[in-house]
Amino acid sequence: MFEKLKNRKHEKRKRLQQTARKLVAHTNPRSFVVEQFRTLRTNINFSSPDADIRSIVVTSAAPEEGKSTAAANLAVVFAQEGKKVLLIDGDMRKPTTHHTFHMNNVTGLSNVLTRQASIEDAVRPTEVERLDLLTCGPIPPNPAELLASQQMNNMLESLKGMYDLVIFDAPPVLSVADGQILANKCEGTILVVNSGKTEKEQAAKAKEAIAASNSRIIGAVLNNFVPPKDSYYYQYYGSTK
Repeated sequence: MFEKLKNRKHEKRKRLQQTARKLVAHTNPRSFVVEQFRTLRTNINFSSPDADIRSIVVTSAAPEEGKSTAAANLAVVFAQEGKKVLLIDGDMRKPTTHHTFHMNNVTGLSNVLTRQASIEDAVRPTEVERLDLLTCGPIPPNPAELLASQQMNNMLESLKGMYDLVIFDAPPVLSVADGQILANKCEGTILVVNSGKTEKEQAAKAKEAIAASNSRIIGAVLNNFVPPKDSYYYQYYGSTK
């Protein structure tokens, strides 16, 4: 009996993970998962009542915790709210956003930072209204140096004049320095934690690393959490297709 319950829980978690990998905020906007992204959007808006947050970094402690999926879907729900949003793949070591949006990665962030392309040439519209994408571009040999450059500062200032919100999909903060560098340049950071996978010590170290970068953590996302069936959210959204 215990083994059956364990297998059932594993299958439920697996289904949730498979759903989360997709751009679910666009393809299935009435799902339980998307409602959580809307809640996250609301909490971000309330986190800075005196001024709009214009730039956000989404990162995690370690790889494969869902930070890229979280960044993409968060960008979608902000665009659905009416904001003009730019999602930037700031992971110039293992980029993924071009796969999420089914685009090529020939020209992107690395080209802009090395002055090989202009912002206008590198940014592309997505199928989501009001949401544009700047992919990583060719993987450079010196990602940290490019992200820490004055060219990066200039680009970000220009983008703030073009968009209501800029969201960076950043590398894990405990793996390389890139995530901390990006966190330092943006107004807020969201830390993604994978339920049942991320160790408490890793999460604590990631929080400390973000704080050390002089960035403000505006929220944390508990990814792949399966709510109990008797919870309010499960009852209200659990059967939605």
